[in-house]
Amino acid sequence: MRILMAEDDPMIASVLTQRLVEDAHVVEVVTDGKTALSYARLGDFDVVLLDLGLPGLDGIDVLHALRAGDEGDQGPVVIVITARGAVTDKVTGLDAGADDYLVKPFAYEELHARLRAVGRRCSSHTTAILRAGTIALDEARATACCSGGESVPLTRRELALLRALIRHPGVVLSRDQLESQVYGSDIEIESNAIDFIIRRLRGKLGGDCIRNVRGLGWMIPRAR
Repeated sequence: MRILMAEDDPMIASVLTQRLVEDAHVVEVVTDGKTALSYARLGDFDVVLLDLGLPGLDGIDVLHALRAGDEGDQGPVVIVITARGAVTDKVTGLDAGADDYLVKPFAYEELHARLRAVGRRCSSHTTAILRAGTIALDEARATACCSGGESVPLTRRELALLRALIRHPGVVLSRDQLESQVYGSDIEIESNAIDFIIRRLRGKLGGDCIRNVRGLGWMIPRAR
C-alpha cells in the first residue's frame, strides 16, 4: 500500500515510517499542509495519514480542498491522526471528508488494523487488473503477463514499480520518481536499485515490455 504521511513531528513521522515500511508499505512523508494537498492530488496514494495541526495549511482545510477537487472520484482514503480528541473535532474532521479518525497517542497496532480494513474495502470495490501497452497487472494476486502470455509472480518492489509505469502509459518516469514510488522517502537505497528491478521485470515479461529513454528514465508505451 502506498501511504502519504502528512506529519510535522519528526519523531512521530520517523517511528511510524519505520513500522509501516517493516509491514511492506511504501511511505512518503511531508511536513506542511500545502505540500500534503499537492502530493495527495497528484500522487498515486492509497491512503493519506493526515495530521490536522500542520503548518501552512490546516489539515481540515487540506481535507476540504482535496474532497472539493474529487469531482466524483473519492480520491485516496484519508485517516486523520491528531491530538484533537474532542467530539466536536472528530465530527468536524469526518464531515470535512475524513474516512477515519485516530487520536494521538495511539498504538501502532490500531493504526495497522485500520489500514488492513482499508485494504479490504478497496479490494472489494475496485478492479485489480491494470493494463498498459501489452502488459496486464493483477494487483490482488501480484502477478503480471505480457501479450496474453502466462502470468508470472512479482515481488513487492516489482509490483510497485510496474504499477507506477502502468498508471502512466506513454509517460517517461525518472529514476527519482520510480524510487519514490517503490521505496518512499527517507529510505537509503543503492544507486542501481531501479535498474536491478527493471532487469528482473524484463526477464520475467520480455525485454520490450519496459522501454528505456536514455538520460530520462523508463516508460511503458501506449497500446497501438
